Amino acid sequence: MKENYCLQAALVCLSMLCHSQAFALERRSHLHPSFHGHQERGKEGQVLQRSKRGWVWNQFFVIEEYTGPDPVLVGRLHSDLDTGDGKIKYILSGEGAGTIFVIDDKSGNIHATKTLDREEKAQYTLMAQAVDRETNRPLEPASSFIVKVQDINDNPPEFLHEIYYANVPERSNVGTSVIQVTASDADDPTYGNSAKLVYSILEGQPYFSVEAQTGIIRTALPNMDREAKEEYHVVIQAKDMGGHMGGLSGTTKVMITLTDVNDNPPKFPQSVYQMSVSEAAVPGEEVGRMKAKDPDIGENGLVTYNIVDGDGMELFEITTDYETQEGVVKLKKPVDFETKRAYSLKVEAANVHFDPKFISNGPFKDTVTVKIAVEDVDEPPMFLAPSYIHEVQENAAPGTVVGRVHAKDPDAANSPIRYSIDRHTDLDRFFTINLEDGFIKTTKPLDREETAWLNISVFAAEIHNRHQEAKVPVAIRVLDVNDNAPKFAAPYEGFICESDQTKPLSNQPIVTISADDKDDTANGPRFIFSLPPEIIHNPNFTVRDNRDNTAGVYARRGGFSRQKQDLYLLPIVISDGGIPPMSSTNTLTIKVCGCDMNGVLLSCNAEAYILNAGLSTGALIAILACIVILLVIVVLFVTLRRQKKEPLIVFEEEDVRENIITYDDEGGGEEDTEAFDIATLQNPDGINGFIPRKDIKPEYQYMPRPGLRPAPNSVDVDDFINTRIQEADNDPTAPPYDSIQIYGYEGRGSVAGSLSSLESATTDSDLDYDYLQNWGPRFKKLADLYGSKDTFDDDS
Repeated sequence: MKENYCLQAALVCLSMLCHSQAFALERRSHLHPSFHGHQERGKEGQVLQRSKRGWVWNQFFVIEEYTGPDPVLVGRLHSDLDTGDGKIKYILSGEGAGTIFVIDDKSGNIHATKTLDREEKAQYTLMAQAVDRETNRPLEPASSFIVKVQDINDNPPEFLHEIYYANVPERSNVGTSVIQVTASDADDPTYGNSAKLVYSILEGQPYFSVEAQTGIIRTALPNMDREAKEEYHVVIQAKDMGGHMGGLSGTTKVMITLTDVNDNPPKFPQSVYQMSVSEAAVPGEEVGRMKAKDPDIGENGLVTYNIVDGDGMELFEITTDYETQEGVVKLKKPVDFETKRAYSLKVEAANVHFDPKFISNGPFKDTVTVKIAVEDVDEPPMFLAPSYIHEVQENAAPGTVVGRVHAKDPDAANSPIRYSIDRHTDLDRFFTINLEDGFIKTTKPLDREETAWLNISVFAAEIHNRHQEAKVPVAIRVLDVNDNAPKFAAPYEGFICESDQTKPLSNQPIVTISADDKDDTANGPRFIFSLPPEIIHNPNFTVRDNRDNTAGVYARRGGFSRQKQDLYLLPIVISDGGIPPMSSTNTLTIKVCGCDMNGVLLSCNAEAYILNAGLSTGALIAILACIVILLVIVVLFVTLRRQKKEPLIVFEEEDVRENIITYDDEGGGEEDTEAFDIATLQNPDGINGFIPRKDIKPEYQYMPRPGLRPAPNSVDVDDFINTRIQEADNDPTAPPYDSIQIYGYEGRGSVAGSLSSLESATTDSDLDYDYLQNWGPRFKKLADLYGSKDTFDDDS
């Protein structure tokens, strides 16, 4: 710091010396008078003089950051017209005039009164003028000049960033460019070496270096390994004055990270992996995991696994879990402990991506041996077939063997097997099974026509472990036996027209019949139709077999008459094609009917009706429509009558007092809670006229006596109630419809008076309720509430 101050003082002195020499030279070159006389003869012999400037301005300099005790002399202004008698006045104007720069108006000396900073402002433009002190008349034209602030080294270098971040691949060659750092200096680069910067490295050797002139950071060591050290802290310095002593400096930090390259192959941490799998495991189940370690990161550390050899290549597979970079061994096919108890695999781990620059380092893969042991499991029995199909004839005797199921224990222990039928599949218990050998037998005869197939399930369980069991479906087909005779396919009925004896017979059958057989097709069709042997020569009808499981019934004669016989019953024998065949006799009903000329049936009754008794359809519809209309009219009439029905009690207008439903009178004491109907008080204005009730029809009109009525709008409830009681007692139409139920009013002469609090709020009088103590237990609560007022007052 002391050296900097000395340097600044020397520069100041040097600058002032230069200025004084320049000023002296200037003065020496302008010692001529302010106005040079150049005489010219003009008109009329007048001598003219041309004025000439008496000074020539040079550029002034002032050093920045000067902190001396006296103002700095910048320079001096002097006119050739100035003779030193003080008649000339120098005036300074422009940038900083009067504040930064001041002038002695007599001598013309210019001083800087403030410390100047070149980085803030590098130069100032000023105006100078010489005027007559007394008249202020300009003696010289105003001229401008520049005062330049001369730079000193007062600003240290500054980097663009406080911290730089850079990356460089590991294993890079020496001299690989990492990053360029740049610093700037606010000093004048055109003056001296104040802004000439030199870069150097303070921290980070011997791994990195920096170019002194450019600031480019380069690697300095070969084969830097990211796996050994990933980040480096480097400090770079920039120093001005060309790096010489006395220069200012600045520093920055550079964080350099080595990026990964694939320079490491994957390696298994062990040479053999031991795994195990249960023989009960299903395909796809995980057996075990392994991991080859690769110190590289990102895609350079990706590893893939493959099975390259071994006796379990067909039973096992391996996949790669890219999240954990593990090889996952899975079961591909089921294994059997009793067949083979151990397997061996050779697994290879290899990088997914390769860097050709490091391929010479060797193969980027590794192999390991995986030994897998099969664990024995107590397996359930196994049936020799996934399902069974057996057959049995219907109607077979109980105990008939249907078939056999067979299971065995796959374990080496070969535990004995016990069989059972799932009774949920054999609710009717048609079958039973032998516990030891698995033979299935019938328990009752079976009917194919009822159920052709029966499906059951059979369990096989180990005798020593009942929880280990297997289940197999067994389908039992019931074989058909010809045990059902054929019958008519439908309830057939034939019709034949009565005719003359001479009328020729028709070749059309009376009816065509077919048969139905519940047995299978092997024991059913073809059907044979015939007449019973005893009536094979029936004189009336015959049967012709069509040989297509149908037959036609024909008439052998004509002249059928309903008067003689209107119904014929013809037995027909139907035989099936089973072995042995079965047959049945079915009766066909043939009716003799009356027909028209075209053979269309008219009537099959015993008597012929010539006239049709009855009405046509149109007449019936018209009658029904009339009945419906009459019913609608009746319903409308009844509805209108109901709507016009008057209420039982007529009120002239709605009274607000009808909202009161019950009234608990006080005459009977607190326990008397019965109420009376207030309906009789709802219309006091109607007392002048008698309003009879509407729920009965009186035999004669009762006229009340005028003397019994209270005055209109009377407020005397006692008189009103007494009047109503007399009217009710004397009215023959009222009982038992009197609406007044209870009258507990004691009248005006009651010693109790009124206990109501309705008017208590309007009076300030103090009432004495001590007499309530003598009224008995019924009024005890009232006596406690009102009769002890004085006692309360005394207590208070």
